[in-house]
Amino acid sequence: MSNSSSTPQAASQTPEPISESTPASTEPQASYVKLAMRNMVRKGGTSLKHFALSTIGLVALLIGLSYLTR
Repeated sequence: MSNSSSTPQAASQTPEPISESTPASTEPQASYVKLAMRNMVRKGGTSLKHFALSTIGLVALLIGLSYLTR
């Protein structure tokens, strides 16, 4: 019985899908860039950590390659 009571809670946490019945003139469909930016703002610290790790990794790779090819 606990599974049936947790199902409505799980359903309420999922984001609402954008309905295709709304006319395009009232509200244009959000672009992927806009959705990605909204997601990044929502996740905040996690996105910044991943960005920092990616940047450090790329710089380390470039420095390593330049050291090997000198």
